[in-house]
Amino acid sequence: MTEQDIETGRKNAIISYITIFGVIIAYYLNAENKSAFASFHIRQSLGLWLTFFALGYIVGAFDNWLITSAFYLFFAVLFIYGFSNALARKTQPAPLVGALYQKIFSNLGK
Repeated sequence: MTEQDIETGRKNAIISYITIFGVIIAYYLNAENKSAFASFHIRQSLGLWLTFFALGYIVGAFDNWLITSAFYLFFAVLFIYGFSNALARKTQPAPLVGALYQKIFSNLGK
């Protein structure tokens, strides 16, 4: 990844972490000017959002504030980690699940 690629894709990478709609917007913006940096972060944020909604549905069945708050804290840390990497121009996968997201969504953004 070149410095120019990172600069052109940085805006889309940052947008992708702002709600699930940000992922969709960043995906279509990245379709015009392909950026490997933006594609990396789009795959990361898409995986985080989909996992958040899937597990959130399950966690919502528990009526326990401790489980719910741990769930939100876990995903808040992952989103902040990804967002700060996008701001810092880094391509480090999210802990625990980032490599899996890159593998699952490998055809996204090519």
